[in-house]
Amino acid sequence: MAVLSGGCFWGVQAVYQHTRGVISATSGYTGGEAETAHYEMVGGGNTGHAESVKVVFDPSQITYGQVLMIFFSVAHNPTELDKQGPDWGPQYRSAVFFSSEEQKRIAQAYVAQLDAAKVYPQKIVTLVVPLKAFYPAEGYQQDYLKHHLDSPYIQINDLPKITGLKKQFPQLYREY
Repeated sequence: MAVLSGGCFWGVQAVYQHTRGVISATSGYTGGEAETAHYEMVGGGNTGHAESVKVVFDPSQITYGQVLMIFFSVAHNPTELDKQGPDWGPQYRSAVFFSSEEQKRIAQAYVAQLDAAKVYPQKIVTLVVPLKAFYPAEGYQQDYLKHHLDSPYIQINDLPKITGLKKQFPQLYREY
């Protein structure tokens, strides 16, 4: 399992739903308390939560490193501090929430490699922090892209991520 935060959870969830080896991708909230894990409260930016996605994957089909590779390549921009596209605030921060020392080591090493190779023109601002809890988002937030394909927000911000996954990682892409 991996818990990742990279802006609005709709697009991140959809990317992983189109990723071979992923069993489930669930939109939710990470970083705050249970009583504030509600969309209306998280949207205010002062709950400590980040919009996140819990990715459950089959390690015989996709590795944790490959999950991170997709996260840093097509799911979001890891150089934007507390924003992604049109969404601003700490609830849209870039973060990898690790659940083991191995995940922490892999995530930190991956960020260091990308920075050292100067893959991005700016420094990566992705936080690598311990996972305390993940709270699934409300039902209407799940599978949002699939149910709102005509939404301008989805067309402009999220469908290009799916296209990027298909183009950059055709061996990991699947229809959903």
